[in-house]
Amino acid sequence: MTQPLAPALAATNARLTAPAPAPVLGLHHYAYRAKDAEETRHFYEDILGLPLYHIIQSDHVPSTGEYCPYTHFFFRLSDGSYIAFFDLGDDQAALPSPNTPGWVNHIAFSVGDLVDLANMKTRLQAHGIDVIGITDHHVFKSIYFFDPNGVRLELTVQLASAQDMAKDSTHARARLNEWTARKNEWRAERAADTGVGTATKLTPLHNDRPEIG
Repeated sequence: MTQPLAPALAATNARLTAPAPAPVLGLHHYAYRAKDAEETRHFYEDILGLPLYHIIQSDHVPSTGEYCPYTHFFFRLSDGSYIAFFDLGDDQAALPSPNTPGWVNHIAFSVGDLVDLANMKTRLQAHGIDVIGITDHHVFKSIYFFDPNGVRLELTVQLASAQDMAKDSTHARARLNEWTARKNEWRAERAADTGVGTATKLTPLHNDRPEIG
């Protein structure tokens, strides 16, 4: 009688025989919670210029089956991708993450050139929206602002060429490995810290923005 494979061996065999990754063609949509559908539509369609393109409405969630009436609505970008929202009908926006700075989670949209970026900054400010930037990231320049739901948005213009970005990609993994090695050292320091504050703050080995701070 054939003995069943040990769980670890079975898991290894499953990974070895699994299909290769399918090509990921691009971003289809990113979805957020909206406090109010019309307020959100006005911001994205009338101010940012993204057309309202698709609506899905139901009282049950298809993926989980739970009861939660909603309107799911999509705004189309020029490349065919979308930013989407759920209005759950309770006038509540998503709460900010309690352990994450407000500048971390955001979505960035590309515009054509620096003139477009400057014009969008002027347009947003004319509608009473606070805008940070134009910020120089060396490989791109950006402005930052928030939508009515507290979602941080970025409009950006790519400055680096495809060749420059391809060159950077050749050492991206090595730089990430350096960060991981330093983080493992930091974890050991933190574990050895007995509460007297001897563990140092984790910092990268390289500083790409020495002019700040």
